[in-house]
Amino acid sequence: MTLTTIDYIIIVGFFIISLLIGVWASKSAGKNSSEFFLSGRNMPWWLLGVSMVATTFAADTPGLVTELVRKNGVSGNWVWWAMLLTGMLTVFFYAKLWRKSGITTDLEFYELRYSGKTASFLRGFRAIYLGVIFNIITMAGVCLAGAKIANILLGISQGEMLLYSSIIVVIYSSLGGLKGVLLTDFVQFLIAMVGSVWATVYIVNLPEINGLSNLLSHPNVSSKLAMLPDFSNTEALITLFIIPFAVQWWSTWYPGAEPGGGGYIAQRMLAAKDEKNATWATLFFNFAHYALRPWPWIIVGLASLIIFPSLESMNQAFPSLTTEMQGHDVGYAAMMTYLPAGLLGIVLTSLIAAFMSTISTQLNWGSSYLVNDFYSRFINKDASEKQKVIIGRISTVLLMLFAALFSFYLQSAKDVFDLLLQIGAGTGLLFILRWFWSRINPYSEIAAMAISFFIAVFFFINGKMETPMIEIAGYWQLIIGVLITTIGWVLVTFLTSPTDQNTINNFNQLIFEGEDKFKNIGAKIVGFTTGTIGVYSFLFATGNWIYGKTLIAIILSVLTLGCIIVLRKIWKHIS
Repeated sequence: MTLTTIDYIIIVGFFIISLLIGVWASKSAGKNSSEFFLSGRNMPWWLLGVSMVATTFAADTPGLVTELVRKNGVSGNWVWWAMLLTGMLTVFFYAKLWRKSGITTDLEFYELRYSGKTASFLRGFRAIYLGVIFNIITMAGVCLAGAKIANILLGISQGEMLLYSSIIVVIYSSLGGLKGVLLTDFVQFLIAMVGSVWATVYIVNLPEINGLSNLLSHPNVSSKLAMLPDFSNTEALITLFIIPFAVQWWSTWYPGAEPGGGGYIAQRMLAAKDEKNATWATLFFNFAHYALRPWPWIIVGLASLIIFPSLESMNQAFPSLTTEMQGHDVGYAAMMTYLPAGLLGIVLTSLIAAFMSTISTQLNWGSSYLVNDFYSRFINKDASEKQKVIIGRISTVLLMLFAALFSFYLQSAKDVFDLLLQIGAGTGLLFILRWFWSRINPYSEIAAMAISFFIAVFFFINGKMETPMIEIAGYWQLIIGVLITTIGWVLVTFLTSPTDQNTINNFNQLIFEGEDKFKNIGAKIVGFTTGTIGVYSFLFATGNWIYGKTLIAIILSVLTLGCIIVLRKIWKHIS
C-alpha cells in the first residue's frame, strides 16, 4: 500500500497545526508551573471532557477492542465496559472534592490528608512509582500499538516510527504544557471521530463485506454479536462479566478509570474553572468514552473476521511484522489498508492523533509529578518557577525515551491492559475509602502499592518464562492480587498509628467545609445509578439500532431519555 500526495498533505498539515498550537501555548505555559501543568485553573468543562476522551482514545485502544472482538466477540468488551462504574463513582462522589482541594497534582493529596515524614515519603515514592514506572509502562503500550500501525500502513520499522513521532510529540508537549495538550486534544478528537466513523462506513461497504446485513449474517461474525456473555459458558461468564463487575471496577487502579479519581483525570478536574465544570467534564468523559466511541471499532473488528478469519491469515498478509508484533490487535490497522486515498490520510492522521494525544497527556502528567512532587519537594525546595518549567521539559524528553525503549519488550494491547490491571489490583478500595475513613494512613498506601506491584511482577515474569513456575489463569491472578493486597493494606492500617487528628480536622474542613461528609448521599447514589444505567442504555441502544433490532433499540433509547430527565432533576443536589 502506498500513500498518495493528498494523504501526505493531510498528515503533514496535522503535524504543523500541532506544532503551531504548542508554540502559541508556550507563551503562557512558560510563565509558571501552574500554567504549565494546570493551564491557570481556568478551563471549561467541554474542553477538559474532550481532552479526557481524546487521551483515552490511544493508538492501542482500537487495537484492544479489535482483539477482544476477534477473540471473545462483542461481549469481550465487558472487561473495560465494567469500568464505567468506576467513572460514575468519580463523577458523583469525587470530582467536586478534587476541585475543592485546590492542589496542583493529585499527589499533593498525601500531605493534605496525612501528616509527618511518612506522608512526605509517600508523596515522593508515588511520584516515581506513577510518574515514572507506571507511566512508562502505559506509554510503552501506546508506542507498541503505534509501531504496529506504522509498520502495516507505512511500512516503517518500530524504531523509525518512535524516532519520528517522539520528536514531534515531545516538542509540542514540552513547549505548550497542559494548555497546548488540551487544545491539540480537541483537534485530535474531532479528526479521530470523523476518521473512525467514515472508515467504518467505507469498510462495511467493501465488496468483500457487501453491506451491514451481510456482515452481521456472515458465519464468521454471527456468533460474535452477543452483547452479553454466554451464560452457559462458565469461563467466559467469569472472565468477561463476573470478575469485572464483582471485583475489577472497585479494586483495581487503571489509567483513566481510577477508583475515586486520580492521574490525568484528576489533573483535568484540578484545571477546571470550578467544581461544577470539574463534575460536568468527568460526566461527559464517561458518556463519550463508554457509549459514544466504541461501535465504529467494534464493527471494524467484526469485519476483520471476514477479511482475516485467523491470525495466520493476517501474518501472511503482512510478512514484515516481527513475531513480537504479531497478534489480533493488528486487525484494526490491517483493515485500514483497504481505504482509498484521502480517507486513508484522514484515518492515519486520526491514529497518529490518538497516539500523540495519549503520549502528550502522559508526558505532561508524569513530568508534573516529577517536578511538583519530587524535584521541588525534595531536591530543590527553593526552585524558581523558571527552573520548574525547565525540569518539566527535560523530564518530558526522558520519559518519552524510556517508554520507547520499553515498548520493545511488550507484545500486544491486551498484554499491557492485563499488566496494568494487575499492578493496580487491590489498591482501588483504599483510594475510594481514604476520603471518608480517617483510620487509613500513609503506611496503608505504601503497603498497597508495594504488595500489588511485587505480585504483578511475579506473574508477569512467570508468564514470560518458557516453563512457568506456576500455571494459573489470568482471572485467578487478578483475584489473588486483589485478595492479598487488600488484606495486606487493611492489616497494616490497623497495626499502625492513624494520622494525627489536627491534620484530619483540617482536611475535613477544607474538603467538606464543616458539613456532613455524607450530605446528599441519597441524591449521589441515585445519580450514580441513573448515570450508569443511562450510559449503558445508550451504548446498547446504538448496538441494537445497528443490528436492526428496532423494538429493543426504542426501549433502550426511551430509558436513556428517562435517565437524562432524572439527572437533570437531581443535578443541583450533586454539583
